[in-house]
Amino acid sequence: MILELSYPVDCLCDFTYDFFWQHRGSRLSPSSVIPHQTGTLYTYQDLVFVLKNGEDVNIKGNAGKRLGSSLGVDLKFFGGTGKAIKSGSIIVDGDVDTRMGISMISGAIYVKGIVKQPVGNIVEVVSDRLGYRKFISITDILSEVPDEKILPPNVMENGCLYVRDGIMRDTIAARLDADRKVVVEGDAGMSTGILMKRGFVRIEGDAGLNTAVLLRGGMIVVGNTGEFAGAYMNDGVLIISGKSQGYVGANMKRGTIFFKGDAMVPGVPVDEKDIKMLIRVLDISKVVAMMFKRYRINRIL
Repeated sequence: MILELSYPVDCLCDFTYDFFWQHRGSRLSPSSVIPHQTGTLYTYQDLVFVLKNGEDVNIKGNAGKRLGSSLGVDLKFFGGTGKAIKSGSIIVDGDVDTRMGISMISGAIYVKGIVKQPVGNIVEVVSDRLGYRKFISITDILSEVPDEKILPPNVMENGCLYVRDGIMRDTIAARLDADRKVVVEGDAGMSTGILMKRGFVRIEGDAGLNTAVLLRGGMIVVGNTGEFAGAYMNDGVLIISGKSQGYVGANMKRGTIFFKGDAMVPGVPVDEKDIKMLIRVLDISKVVAMMFKRYRINRIL
């Protein structure tokens, strides 16, 4: 499919249709004709259907924000399984605005021009298309181990992806369901580890709001973190080694949060088992580990 644009459009190839279940069409309707296209009358859902069928979408011109959001997710809200599906590629003959590939888990995005930060759950690899940069999902790299060569300074070593390029990313390791690791040697944006089931994520710097939101398993380690860390958690472990802002564990159902200082939740002192784990994971002394508190919920759902 070829889509020629005279002006950038947001939420193209967005499998969530800008979180349709929240706005119910007030912001975007899947059946709406995409504005600013030349010579065609494609709708937003036309692009998604093409990608779900394993075919490519070629955008001639600049793309707006949230290109390829949740690319490769068979979303339950739209009658899917909630699991990953193979997806076609998005090819952009121009620039792309912020949050490209947010919560993306499969497929590839090729871009001829500039990609603005923050980006989504993506990392750049060696391109097989001349004149284009190629981006694939961090979750896909950790889950499927595709035959892709990651561009330095990022590197995969012993089953761990080290992200060292300093690019700000949202939704790192979204929906990860594999016992693999990703270490970000810097800061991260919002929603790190969203909907993750298994795996390990370490943000050596700070993380934005919604860290570990909807976490279902695995472990996430961060420094300072924004509001709503651990919100709607269903399982797993979140370790906040720095300071946290408000609403930690909001509407949390299950799981464990370790924190220091005032997190506005009723934490209890860590026990000896917790201390040993914190020493091992954070590489800290026993004295520092004893400064942490634990907040745990084990509701029967």
